[in-house]
Amino acid sequence: MNSVYFLLTNKDITYEIRTEIKQLGRPIPDLIISKTDVGKSRNYSRNFNSSVYDRFKWLCGCPKRNKLFCFICLVMGGNRSAWTQEGCVGKVRHGNSSIVLIVKI
Repeated sequence: MNSVYFLLTNKDITYEIRTEIKQLGRPIPDLIISKTDVGKSRNYSRNFNSSVYDRFKWLCGCPKRNKLFCFICLVMGGNRSAWTQEGCVGKVRHGNSSIVLIVKI
């Protein structure tokens, strides 16, 4: 019930259910997100590192969409944004946080 997909597809969730979802905690799956950047001398492969969940306690993931969302915004019905509708990958901002969601290897 506390999956991101459930929150995205069920907009009319009661306050009691939202409270229960919050108590269950945010889903933090190990997503497979990668990107290849072309450099001057070589290509760089960047992959999602799940340690980003430790740095940003509001971050949660959706394995069905393979993207990241703001758990607080989803549960409490935040403004419509990429963090609550589409999900995010790459280098993004949310509030005062600037996040690099995939890291260079």
